Amino acid sequence: MKTQIDHLVVVARTLDLGVQWCEATLGITPGPGGEHPQYGTHNRLFKIATPANPLAYFEIIATDPQAKRPAGATAKRWFDMDDAALQAAVAAAPRLVHFVGQTGDIGAARAALKAQGIDRGPTVQASRHSRRGLLQWQITVREDGQRLFNGALPSLIQWGKADAAEPLRLHPRNSLPRSGVTLHSLAITHPTATKLQAAYEAIGLSGIALETGPADITATLHTPKGTVVLHSHGI
Repeated sequence: MKTQIDHLVVVARTLDLGVQWCEATLGITPGPGGEHPQYGTHNRLFKIATPANPLAYFEIIATDPQAKRPAGATAKRWFDMDDAALQAAVAAAPRLVHFVGQTGDIGAARAALKAQGIDRGPTVQASRHSRRGLLQWQITVREDGQRLFNGALPSLIQWGKADAAEPLRLHPRNSLPRSGVTLHSLAITHPTATKLQAAYEAIGLSGIALETGPADITATLHTPKGTVVLHSHGI
């Protein structure tokens, strides 16, 4: 089993504020994204891929004030976006809060985490329209919306339908142009680093520095403004 970094998640209070933050902090304007009706969110994206992380892109996501969630929807929004502490943090400024890991067998990866005593949540079918067609994926989203481990345990994603012959054909990395921003490294500190390390190994995730310490996700990016380091600061 292999899992690799798919994308970083920055939550903003509004998408316009997320774009302004990106321009001021990273020196680029993010590309287009789309809407997620089932969670009432929308996003903007840009590529940060490197040979070490060939799929990597960057997502700025916010609650969509124009969205009408399906009648009877009870699940919390993904990525803890309904959490009061997270909302208070991103009200001050957009914040790196999570990352998503791509796997070719999401069922096996979920089972591997369950064997570690970790409930990553059910697999949800999701989609959005893109310029190249309907983009479909499966992603783990808990009913309570929790990221777990202060966001340091990735949500799992498998692109395409379960039986797709070319699951990565419409992956955002294939449609996003080079942005001028690349991911240099992702590092994690957490009080339960030993348990996190076992979880990473169970799903075949490597290349992320992991140490015991206060909860934090640290992404180091090369940008038009030079090296920029983003932190989650344990939110």
